[in-house]
Amino acid sequence: MWKKIRILILLSVLLVVAVNAWRDQNQNWDLPVLVLLHPVNADGQTTTEQYIRQLNIENFKDSQNFLAETSAAYRGKKVDFIYQLGRELPQIPPKVPENATALQAIVWSLKFRYYAWKQHQSSDGRPTVTLYLNYYDPQQTSALKHSTALEKGKIGSVNLFASTAQAAQNEVVVTHELLHTFGATDKYDLATGQPIYPLGYTQPEQQPLYPQRQAEIMGGYIALSATQNKMPDSLTQVGLNKATAIEVGWLK
Repeated sequence: MWKKIRILILLSVLLVVAVNAWRDQNQNWDLPVLVLLHPVNADGQTTTEQYIRQLNIENFKDSQNFLAETSAAYRGKKVDFIYQLGRELPQIPPKVPENATALQAIVWSLKFRYYAWKQHQSSDGRPTVTLYLNYYDPQQTSALKHSTALEKGKIGSVNLFASTAQAAQNEVVVTHELLHTFGATDKYDLATGQPIYPLGYTQPEQQPLYPQRQAEIMGGYIALSATQNKMPDSLTQVGLNKATAIEVGWLK
């Protein structure tokens, strides 16, 4: 009797996991996409805390508009992205190990999922995606570690600068990581940051090829030459190409 009950419970859990995994990889773009943003004072600085306190949803309006307009260009109708600024969290997400082995990556993934589960409260509702925005004072941290996001679980840990001067670039990073949660892949060389031709270019057929005028959102950077690049200043210098549109399901 008890053995049958345990088996039934296990099968129920596996069914829930399977259904959630299917949903994560089969987004219904006709439904609104709720994106919950939790700021985190990642370096514990007073200046970082002051920056977080003045944040509001308008700080992410360009990201919302970029995704709505770009999705409309490919689908014929826009996706309704709704951003919600959540409460500030006291604990930073587990950091991604550098040069991680496959096992280390799996362990980190499990730790990150557990972190997200612990942080969730009923008042958060049921967001489609949850991003944890780790802010750092640029006067204390000159370079940020790579951000990361998971498609299965639709969560992301995003490293940003606590600076009004870099708020527009922050939106580029947020948008990039958000698209990861819908299956978009990186299209730049992880070692050099150079966009990969042609997948990491918005205009791979341009003549002359360089300099490119825009960054592809998953290419990350504007290719100035075959070996040089720069980060876009804002989403006005960013596009989304057909390869990425296919990956997220906006184009067949």
